[in-house]
Amino acid sequence: MDGSTPADLDVVLKRFTFEGSDATQEPLTVSIPEVLEPQYGMYVWPSAVVLAQYVWTHRGELVDKTLLELGAGVSLPGVVAARCGSRVVLSDSARLPLCLENCRRSCAANGLQGVRVLGLTWGQISPDLVLLPALDVILGSDVFYEPEDFEDVIVTVSFLLKKNPKAEFWTTYQERSADWSIEALLHKWKLQCVRVPLVSFNANSPQLAGSTLPGRHSVQMLIVSLKTEPPDGSSRAAVGP
Repeated sequence: MDGSTPADLDVVLKRFTFEGSDATQEPLTVSIPEVLEPQYGMYVWPSAVVLAQYVWTHRGELVDKTLLELGAGVSLPGVVAARCGSRVVLSDSARLPLCLENCRRSCAANGLQGVRVLGLTWGQISPDLVLLPALDVILGSDVFYEPEDFEDVIVTVSFLLKKNPKAEFWTTYQERSADWSIEALLHKWKLQCVRVPLVSFNANSPQLAGSTLPGRHSVQMLIVSLKTEPPDGSSRAAVGP
């Protein structure tokens, strides 16, 4: 990939509308530009809609909080957070300038002018990573896509959580293989996680936010944090993709 979007690529806007829990709450509609070329992967994946739904459900807790989205791509969760009053930094690999450009395109489509876009490559402790502001939440949808990238993702998350001990990593992933797991990596990097049932944030539906996603795909939600030892000395169970 080079640093510019080829002129012949088709870019379309896909709209997602997140409804309030009752009629008194205003819905939120966001517009996400998708590049309709499979080799670029710049379209909304099922896991992104589920994570965006979780962000929307917890929007009251995120006002004036600082969030970083890893592997943002089209940036649906980060855009929802920014529209709900969070201070958001969007990031994708520094090696993928087209993805970074699409992050900016998503911000422009939603009138977001104060959102930073950074090139952060998983597994690399770059100056931009070190100089990030204090974080409250890290977002990542389908960052556990290729097993060879799993540890690089965990290394980046571990670094950020050690810098921000009270922060959490909210992540969704699509189940692709029963043989893939991050449990050993979480233990190695002294992290723990809990699984969040989709029904607890109204995401147990094949159609979310007025879209056809996540469809029939099986998506899971995890919250990852620094490992803490309970008073009785037992360890907290870890789960993963």
